[in-house]
Amino acid sequence: MDNIIEVNDLHFSYNSNQVLKGINLTIPRGKIVGIMGSSGSGKSTLLRHFGGQLKPSQGHVSFMGKKIDQLGLDELYKLRLQMGMMFQVSGLFTDLSVYDNLAFPLREHTNMPEALIRNMILMKLHAVGLRNARDLMPKELSGGMERRVALARAIVTDPQLVIYDEPFAGLDPISLSTIANLIRTLNDALGLTSVVVTYDLSESLKIVDYVYFIHDGKVVAQGNVEEMANSKNPFVYQFLHGEPDGPIAFQYPTRQTYQKDLQFTA
Repeated sequence: MDNIIEVNDLHFSYNSNQVLKGINLTIPRGKIVGIMGSSGSGKSTLLRHFGGQLKPSQGHVSFMGKKIDQLGLDELYKLRLQMGMMFQVSGLFTDLSVYDNLAFPLREHTNMPEALIRNMILMKLHAVGLRNARDLMPKELSGGMERRVALARAIVTDPQLVIYDEPFAGLDPISLSTIANLIRTLNDALGLTSVVVTYDLSESLKIVDYVYFIHDGKVVAQGNVEEMANSKNPFVYQFLHGEPDGPIAFQYPTRQTYQKDLQFTA
């Protein structure tokens, strides 16, 4: 199967707030796909459908040929083992060492002997340059180191798909570049498929193979990096150039003017 994820006509609402309004996209095997858009565009909600945390109100998401919303819990949990996740805030267990953070999913989901678990952990930590940091606690890590540990944990079970939720947020330029290069290098070296959800363009466009731009719950543009860099699409242009004016509005939608919304007392 060429596509590891297929999203077809995906709709989802939080009560009366319609967040996804007919998303269609595919994630090809072996590629790094960027999903970009401003805050509130629906990116994180889309990710929750990838892992089955949310069920669509219309349409579906397929992972490795299986419709996620139609799986029972046992099947869903088994399928999730083929996914790795690097959370936006790293998500490390604060009371566990770096070593035990990586050991946790292996101990929880496999019957590997401790000797093999140790080798797996050291191998993944070595890949992100932190083999000798295995005994440190999360509070002893810098921001960049914490992200690299989170990346190592995301790949420690050798998943088919790795999802990166805002992997560059809050990083200094050196750490940001390091994480970006690691995502590209590890994806190719380990034969992974990666989804990078971000609004950081400078680094993400250097490493992704294909880009989807999401706005207001819809895919408004898509293409490879060169196509997006030269795009005249107003959404893409505003996003790439950081223009304050354009189709992506600063103000949250309202039905009345600011003046009418104000209340004055005599």
